Amino acid sequence: MTILVTGGAGYIGGHMVLALLDRGQDVIVLDDLSSGHAWAIPERAKLIVGDIGDKALVAKIIANNGIDTIAHFAARIIVPDSVSNPLDYYHNNTAKARDLIETAVKNGVKHFLFSSTAAVYGEPKVNPVFEDSPLLPINPYGRSKLMVEWILEDVAKAHDFNYAVLRYFNVAGADPLGRHGQSSPVATHLIKIAVQAALGYRNGMSVYGTDYPTADGSCIRDYIHVNDLIDAHMLALEYLCAGGQSLICNCGYERGLSVLEVIRTVKEVSGVDFDVQVTDRRPGDPASLVAGAKRVRELLGWKPQYDNVETIVRHALDWERKLPDIKAQFERENLPVSIAGKK
Repeated sequence: MTILVTGGAGYIGGHMVLALLDRGQDVIVLDDLSSGHAWAIPERAKLIVGDIGDKALVAKIIANNGIDTIAHFAARIIVPDSVSNPLDYYHNNTAKARDLIETAVKNGVKHFLFSSTAAVYGEPKVNPVFEDSPLLPINPYGRSKLMVEWILEDVAKAHDFNYAVLRYFNVAGADPLGRHGQSSPVATHLIKIAVQAALGYRNGMSVYGTDYPTADGSCIRDYIHVNDLIDAHMLALEYLCAGGQSLICNCGYERGLSVLEVIRTVKEVSGVDFDVQVTDRRPGDPASLVAGAKRVRELLGWKPQYDNVETIVRHALDWERKLPDIKAQFERENLPVSIAGKK
């Protein structure tokens, strides 16, 4: 079986590619490289540079490779950007996903994994939030993802097609073997930014608001190691391929940490006391989001292996230290995009 991974040159999609290859699957990556990296694609996967909204291209990929499963990770993900540029998010996250799903159904794809988000819950009145909690996203990013969930629900009712929606909480860390991690030059994830500050790659960092209704005034999030998240995807894939009904699962550890707590952990693990400045809140940020993750554990048998913030930070630090050398090697070899990740 060959699996199509959209956005497989990015952070989370790249870890999915590794997990699939580790299990002996054939993998095709479709990525426009707007935020992903050709050098992140392992040799055993095939990279096709293109747009998920290009119906002719996607149909050709499906037909030529006998694909019956798509793992969809390609999306815009920066909440403040979605607030300032909502049409871009609805175009890339919703309209293009709709076209991808249409092409998939028309060409016989049976299984679909969708990378969704805890942002669909908005500002919950009660934490933890569960899959049947009210869906009231407060920013275009969350709305753009929720719309895709609705599309999948309706399509599955009308066609021979099942799906798994995995609602991520805050994903962090890197592959424990050092093969992949967050590589975007425009960092938006808290742990990556803090790690960069600890390593001297940036002059300190900012905390966006300490006046939230939380114990220390900073936002609370549920941080999940990227490898544990991908394990949930692999279990969901097995479940769908075995004939399981479509499902929606939260992916988190059911434990919240504040921004200030995470920063203290990064300082302790790295041994560096970097500068932290407090500034105004960002638009679209809820005060607290913590996962209720009973369903993924009970239905899929998910057992996280890296449920420890110190471990998450350590893996992120290890990756950030080696990233400059990886990029430099790619630049020295001057590999053309067309053969990077060549099968």
